[in-house]
Amino acid sequence: MPYTRVCIHYVWATKYRKPILIKPFREMLFNHIKQNAFAKGIHIDRINGYVDHAHCLVFLKPTQTINDIVQLIKGESAHWFNQQANAPPSKLQWQSDYFAVSVSESDIPNVQRYIDNQEAHHQRKTFLQEYNAFLKYHGFNKTN
Repeated sequence: MPYTRVCIHYVWATKYRKPILIKPFREMLFNHIKQNAFAKGIHIDRINGYVDHAHCLVFLKPTQTINDIVQLIKGESAHWFNQQANAPPSKLQWQSDYFAVSVSESDIPNVQRYIDNQEAHHQRKTFLQEYNAFLKYHGFNKTN
């Protein structure tokens, strides 16, 4: 049995960054994502976000890939959300792109706090500002 511990911080947005993840729908969606992921053998440590995006901290198993996990989470969750009788009138669609970076063992508590405090964080910074800062900090540019 291999011993691995790979932690990935994912961020993805609603299509066109539409602000449809309002309370209580956001909590309902994130609870469903955690339950569905657990049933599929995906270990989500944290999930949270704001009206137009989600952050997710996942510990990957050796057979799981970054892309497979995010596609499983995003695709199923939008379908499920839109089938709910009390869902908002705007349909949930996720943008096709996403951000994913590995998190060092020593930085996991900082990322957990960051994800837990999304609502307060976004009182000071928009998602676009946050996303661009992530891209710059992690060395991404338009050609990556």
